[in-house]
Amino acid sequence: MPSTAWLNGALIDHDDAKVSAFDAGFQHALGLFETMHGANGRVFRVEKHLGRLERSARELGLSERLRTRPLEEAIQQALDASGLAKGDGRARVKLTITGGDLNMLAGARTGEAPAGHDPTVLVSVTPQTPYPDEMFDKGVGVLIAPAKANPFDPMAGHKTLNYWWRLRTLQEAAGAGMGEALVLSVTNHVCSGAVSNLFVVKDGALFTALARGEESAGSIAQPVLPGITRDALLEIAPSEGLRVEKRLLTINDVLDADELFLTNSGWGVLPVVRVEKETIGTGEPGATTAMLRARWLEMLTLEA
Repeated sequence: MPSTAWLNGALIDHDDAKVSAFDAGFQHALGLFETMHGANGRVFRVEKHLGRLERSARELGLSERLRTRPLEEAIQQALDASGLAKGDGRARVKLTITGGDLNMLAGARTGEAPAGHDPTVLVSVTPQTPYPDEMFDKGVGVLIAPAKANPFDPMAGHKTLNYWWRLRTLQEAAGAGMGEALVLSVTNHVCSGAVSNLFVVKDGALFTALARGEESAGSIAQPVLPGITRDALLEIAPSEGLRVEKRLLTINDVLDADELFLTNSGWGVLPVVRVEKETIGTGEPGATTAMLRARWLEMLTLEA
């Protein structure tokens, strides 16, 4: 099936998807994105993805007038045109919104109030990444990322286009034979994976790091993305008898875990069996992780 793009109101072939060299996303990485999972002809939890995007656009000053309903229609139109999520097919759906043409933002350099301008909106639909079964059957190892997240960075915890350091971290993990990297904050609390959220299983309970917007009043904002797959598992866990707690996590919490896993919209639930040279639990994917992955796959089918 062909890949498909929807760019600024029109369906086009992937090869024809082009934006201006003066687009704020290209020039300054000024923009946001969402990566979503297409199955059964729909995008899993598209409303939650778009709600998160809308909040980030407002909080970071990208747009005060982002309308999620037209975006949802554009995403569905592009997914339908691709044919990739029909039957047993799976699609990787990415929505990117940038600041648009820099000429429209010129006033910001001279201290003028920004005039209304049109952002660049791109929906890209491609085949879902084919992760090998071995990743889920045997689990992966993770590296401790050399870069650290900063809770005082106002962009942290949002899906901005400034993704280079995360992708570079993934390259370093792959070079070390690892499947992901754990990111610590400057306070040495464990935040997440480079491109995923982190869960610790311990004594029948599920622990995950506090995400942006979950902090108590007056506390420091956390540089952790409130993941959509993370949110789905937090809904599932209580019905399976798992106590859930969101809190600051330390490296000792991670190393002492009975089980450890990572979540994102692409792979869903990924078991971690090793942190660098340290074995987690029995060194094999655990029963709780396997159960939650099965429940996520079931939810993906039912809700899509």
